[in-house]
Amino acid sequence: MPNSMTGFARTDGQASWGDVSCEIRSVNHRYLEPSIRLPESLRSLEPIVREQLRKQLQRGKVDVSFHVSLNKDAPEAMGINTDVLKTLLSAAEQIKQLHNDTAPIDALRLLQFPGVIQQATIDADLIQALAKSLLEQALESLLKHRAREGLELQNLIDARLNEISVLVVQVRKKMPAILSAQKDKLKLRLDELKTELDENRLEQEMTILANKADVAEELDRLDTHLIEVRHILGQQGTIGRRLDFMMQELNREANTLSSKSLTSETTQIAVSLKVLIEQMREQIQNIE
Repeated sequence: MPNSMTGFARTDGQASWGDVSCEIRSVNHRYLEPSIRLPESLRSLEPIVREQLRKQLQRGKVDVSFHVSLNKDAPEAMGINTDVLKTLLSAAEQIKQLHNDTAPIDALRLLQFPGVIQQATIDADLIQALAKSLLEQALESLLKHRAREGLELQNLIDARLNEISVLVVQVRKKMPAILSAQKDKLKLRLDELKTELDENRLEQEMTILANKADVAEELDRLDTHLIEVRHILGQQGTIGRRLDFMMQELNREANTLSSKSLTSETTQIAVSLKVLIEQMREQIQNIE
């Protein structure tokens, strides 16, 4: 079953020290082209993110972004600058030695002194562990999204393959009548010109006409290509490039059919074939 290259996934994680989110967007591209945006606290994760993308995805332009928001009110986010506090206590002791009539030190007032309370550094391992977990979840969600869309693309392609099969059958049924009509038309033309033509020569001319207009080989190849496209659609992995090649082969046969057309009806069928093939080709551009 084909996978689409288009998908979106977002995962969010919360901890007492803050929030982390991971967002992945992917669109069609000839190769795998990752673009990763990380905050400074997750910068060291870039090789891991790239490796995970390489393992899970084969094609597509993939944008991955992380956002980290620390909770300033969390206990883990608060810390005491012991150097500043020691300096204050030392100064208070000196004052006490110089002047005995001093009030006891108020701990709350010490905490209010600028620089005593500071933003603590959150353990980077905690942030990175949550980010890795969110990346795995986001990739799993993205793969499911791409698989669902891939199934929709397959249904669209299957419908057009069926329409092409119907048109091929129509051409096969019409060819004997078309060739017979061409023979009658040629005879009528000769009668109008009052030209006598040897019956053998007439048969030779009709044989040449029939050979030029014979599309049995093209119709057989169309059937063969349709079988191959359905076979590729049933395979796993990267199939987009092979499907694109098959669209070229189908279009080649449709063009030949059009060039050999003897009537406006078969010309219209050839045009319809090319339209259906182009519609499939546009959908296939999104298949991995």
